Amino acid sequence: MQPKIALLGAGGKMGVRLSKNLLNSRFQVAHVEPGAAGQQRLRDELNLGVVSMDEALKDADVVILAVPDTLIGKISHEIAPKLKAGTMLMALDAAAPFAGHLPERADLVYFVAHPCHPPIFNDETEADARKDHFGGGMARQSVTSALMQGPEEAFDLGEEIARTIYAPILNSYRLTVDQMALLEPGLSETVCATLLDVMREAMDETVRRGVPAECARDFLLGHMNILAAVIFKEIPGAFSDACNKAITFGKPRLMRDDWIKVFDREEIAESIRRIT
Repeated sequence: MQPKIALLGAGGKMGVRLSKNLLNSRFQVAHVEPGAAGQQRLRDELNLGVVSMDEALKDADVVILAVPDTLIGKISHEIAPKLKAGTMLMALDAAAPFAGHLPERADLVYFVAHPCHPPIFNDETEADARKDHFGGGMARQSVTSALMQGPEEAFDLGEEIARTIYAPILNSYRLTVDQMALLEPGLSETVCATLLDVMREAMDETVRRGVPAECARDFLLGHMNILAAVIFKEIPGAFSDACNKAITFGKPRLMRDDWIKVFDREEIAESIRRIT
């Protein structure tokens, strides 16, 4: 028997990626997309049609919410009365589930699955795979999953779907929703994206001060490569005394003493409140 998946937001950027990876899976998929542009995208790129919400939800075993975080609470509450007991509601990000935006239905399964994206250090050999920075296409990536609510045996189905929609897969990690929230927005966005944005601003400042733009870009990205390889133990090695002294001076110059508190639960909760 083919489990039936209702894919909401199937014509969005993420929805199309998921739709493509589900094409040759063992799952029966009902695609829901209210927007004309999204419907056209499904037709043009995947030759897929859409169905109504009611038709998709009828006898659905799994409902995937490929919709913006700000809509998950509204949509999940609207569809909950139409879901049979035991249906899995799958979110693609921990934000809304962490914030308590899912409806109170003890007889539903709540599952969260989120990709790690292809790592900087990898063994991809194909050109298309090396250029697949997002994942879910050519390059392998790891995936994180959390069974937020429901029987233990439901995890296997959720993980199978996660492995399918984010394929090809390197590793699959089981976490809690709280742990997923530490990773995003905490680690990936509040820390990593912010610091990368600062690095881009710093590069632009060197250009403003006279360094040729292409040179500044090559210099920064090249140093990001070797410095990251050392810091993350991709290669054996150590920084020079000069580099270590620059870090010792630079960290307090750039970072607040209490920056690590961005991982406190109340800080994560406030960040997610702003997102959702």
